[in-house]
Amino acid sequence: MTRTIVASATREIIIGFDQPFCVIGERINPTGRKKLAAEMIEGNFDTVIRDALEQVAAGATMLDVNAGVTAVDPNATEPGLLVQTLEIVQNLVDVPLSIDSSVSAAIEAALKVAKGRPLVNSVTGEEEKLEAILPLIKKYNVPVVAISNDETGISMDPDVRFAVAKKIVERAADFGIPAHDIVVDPLVMPIGALGDAGRQVFALLRRLREELKVNTTCGLSNISFGLPHRHGINAGFIPMVIGAGMTSAIMNPCRPQEMEAVHAANVLNGTDANCTYWIKKYRDHQPAAPGVAASVSVPADAGGGRRRGGREARRGVAS
Repeated sequence: MTRTIVASATREIIIGFDQPFCVIGERINPTGRKKLAAEMIEGNFDTVIRDALEQVAAGATMLDVNAGVTAVDPNATEPGLLVQTLEIVQNLVDVPLSIDSSVSAAIEAALKVAKGRPLVNSVTGEEEKLEAILPLIKKYNVPVVAISNDETGISMDPDVRFAVAKKIVERAADFGIPAHDIVVDPLVMPIGALGDAGRQVFALLRRLREELKVNTTCGLSNISFGLPHRHGINAGFIPMVIGAGMTSAIMNPCRPQEMEAVHAANVLNGTDANCTYWIKKYRDHQPAAPGVAASVSVPADAGGGRRRGGREARRGVAS
């Protein structure tokens, strides 16, 4: 059984088909969050701290950490800022972290100070990226997210996206990196723009599980982009992708509706043995009154949730 091990300094998590779904908190990401980007540039990490604590309190298994505050010379600005952000977060919470950057120098700088065994987010099928990132994955013995696009961009053909994923797995093997340390992102398309985006990803996930035998992840909220009541779509999508074989997702854990879908899927998928977690969490659950939104119990000054932005924005789309 494929198992991807990630760890903080004190806590180990296994991503796998026989494990509870891994929720990777998305909110420590300034992409699309002008206020957060401005704060981080000024050296103000108050929102980062609130987001880290709130996501863990809401049930995140891991946290994604991104410091891409500017497209202007990120090679100069991002390494130092990512290291600073990573050190703050890993000294604050005990969950494993995902180092999220498209800048190779920033990834290596972060790996030098990371505690435990972080997940690197990410490598693509582009030759330049493969040659830059895979040696780092081997050197530091960490797992990596493999995004199914290459020099041609993001294909609308799921067979092409599978072929790119297979290429990355094979190239990783050439570096001595095992398939269980590759977590493939098959790229979830917006269902509002591509009507068969759901069916595409379900079929891709089954192939990735059965043929490549790899764990998988995605930017979960991409499925609902552009639609009203996005959290309803996201919550419906979660158990379907889990049933198709997805083992983790980068998402907002501070949305109770979506987290309930995760916990329910764990029960129905058999990864919450004897419904133990569900019973413990929801034994005294009281449904919200009509018209009253559910809330997460967090400190009163905790910041509000924001959608993880720009996951596909920095990658082209090919037909």
